[in-house]
Amino acid sequence: MNAPFSASEAQTQIIAPSLAAGLYTGDVVHVRYAPKSHRLSYRIFQVLLDLDHLDAGLKPLKWLSLNRFGGLSFHEADYGPDQADSSAPLKDRVARHLKSHEMYADGDRLFLLTMPRVLGYVFNPISLYFVQKPDGQMRCVVYEVNNTFGDRHSYILPVETPARHIHQRSAKRLHVSPFMDMDMGYEFDLTAPRETFALKIMVKQAGANMLLAAFTARREALTDKTLRRQFFALPLMTLKVMAGIHWEALKIWLKGIKYRPKPPTAKSSASVG
Repeated sequence: MNAPFSASEAQTQIIAPSLAAGLYTGDVVHVRYAPKSHRLSYRIFQVLLDLDHLDAGLKPLKWLSLNRFGGLSFHEADYGPDQADSSAPLKDRVARHLKSHEMYADGDRLFLLTMPRVLGYVFNPISLYFVQKPDGQMRCVVYEVNNTFGDRHSYILPVETPARHIHQRSAKRLHVSPFMDMDMGYEFDLTAPRETFALKIMVKQAGANMLLAAFTARREALTDKTLRRQFFALPLMTLKVMAGIHWEALKIWLKGIKYRPKPPTAKSSASVG
């Protein structure tokens, strides 16, 4: 006879429901503390996609097309740890890469939180993959970071404690802002996506806070109605994100903050832990 669930096992079942596809709308805020203060904010929406059932999940939608042009669209070739390899489905490429680092096992679920293409254009400064074990606990989070120079780095960070609120750290591996040094570290404070989602990234140098980047959002169902509403509420969202990055960079430069040239960088790279 199988032994009954222990109290801790029962609690695990309660605190770790499976993620579900959805749409998350909220505000991105950047606060620079040093060497001079600077603040910016803008509104975006992201979609949480179930990569294990991608085709079935998107096929009924008219306002979010898969691997083809549309008002809003998701293209698997835009993602993955190796930009030169887009021959296989995204889920297979990511799972294979994570498996080689013992960060994915058979039976795990894989979700992606990202901005879709808007009228064929997208630039995602950061997208998040969530690897969820069969019991609902998170195995790892992958922070897929792109810079405006066309480089990509995947920060593969294990989840050490079974909880919705996740705290992780990593050394900075990719040159992102031309106004920040490379000898820095990231502290990630993440609230896994359910009815709400929150991500705070503190950039530190020698123990001092240099910059805070945060996204706080609320969930809606991923339907044609919500997609259509966001398409018109935030027109040309992804183009505005790219334009905003360059506009804010100009303002930072005009404040006299030193420009840091981009060091030699691999087109695609990854780190674990």
